[in-house]
Amino acid sequence: MSQKTLSELNACSKDDFVAALANIFEHSPWIAEQTASMRPFAGVNQLFDAMKAAVDRAPSELRLALIKAHPDLADKTQRAAGLTAESSAEQDSVGLDRLSDAEYVAFERVNNAYRSKFGFPYIVCVRRHTKDSILRDFERRLPNDARTETQKSIEEICRIAAGACRPMCSIPIAAGRRRGWRSN
Repeated sequence: MSQKTLSELNACSKDDFVAALANIFEHSPWIAEQTASMRPFAGVNQLFDAMKAAVDRAPSELRLALIKAHPDLADKTQRAAGLTAESSAEQDSVGLDRLSDAEYVAFERVNNAYRSKFGFPYIVCVRRHTKDSILRDFERRLPNDARTETQKSIEEICRIAAGACRPMCSIPIAAGRRRGWRSN
């Protein structure tokens, strides 16, 4: 992703807009495509709200595809195959690239249990957690039903995307308007 100012995003072609924002929501350029026609945006909050609204109004199959576009946490095979730079940086930020063998086994166990039950990966905005709190959150969420976990996954994806949107647009998101997501 290249960094652009909001003015540049408002003025660029649809293709350039989509290219710049395609991975704000992991492997889901359809969100940027749907948002492009809503320009110009008065601020990054409005841009993010429009992207989040595209997710909110998407049919359930597309929302499920968005969830499934995300990697398992601390998965050695996916790391070897190549995570997106954004996913790699986020996972590395809490040390998921430096787990002990026992920690990898613990993450593999909960990843497999979660994916087996729900049919999609466990998603959490890791920058809000530690390795230990992620494992506790896995255990806390595993008893949920699929509907609850689908909604929780979308909420976490929006938190991840909000964190990606701010530096992408090279201006801060105002602290006052954080409807539907949190920065911490």
